[in-house]
Amino acid sequence: MTQLDAAHRIAAGGGIPNPLPAEIYCHSLTDPSILGPALQESGAHTLTLFGLHVPHRLTHGADPDALRAELLAAATRSLDAVLAEPLADCLYLALDGAPCIEARTTADLERSLGMVGGDIFHGGLDWPWADAAELETPAQRWGVETAHDRILMCGSGARRGGAVSGIGGHNAAMAARELLRR
Repeated sequence: MTQLDAAHRIAAGGGIPNPLPAEIYCHSLTDPSILGPALQESGAHTLTLFGLHVPHRLTHGADPDALRAELLAAATRSLDAVLAEPLADCLYLALDGAPCIEARTTADLERSLGMVGGDIFHGGLDWPWADAAELETPAQRWGVETAHDRILMCGSGARRGGAVSGIGGHNAAMAARELLRR
């Protein structure tokens, strides 16, 4: 917890935390079809690291290539701190000898995916617990309310669920069921 608190302070001050808090996914373990047959047969895998506490404002006015390099270095340091061998020793190399690794900033995500601020949660996260005064409608009870009565939030921005959990979709369906029963 002290590392997360320190990371938050550093990020709030405009820096990149060290270690960089992160989530890591190895999608190819559960879905090898994301790789071509030759890579599957070779035993290759993908690794996706989602760096946390990296504010979008760091991209404003920054040299994109320099920022990507700095973020990649921070992510690599964090991974190397917990891996048995350095990440660099595990990477495939492209035909030109460059390591097969990529860093994307929130500005990259905003540009390529249309996500405002590159925010995969579609906005700032909110404490998931409800205040009893906020529980008048099914949408409020399930944490899927929006400014429009007939529109429910069912994605990452849902109050009591998000990311890739599917909880937002579940809760929107439950709120819709309640509304239909009325």
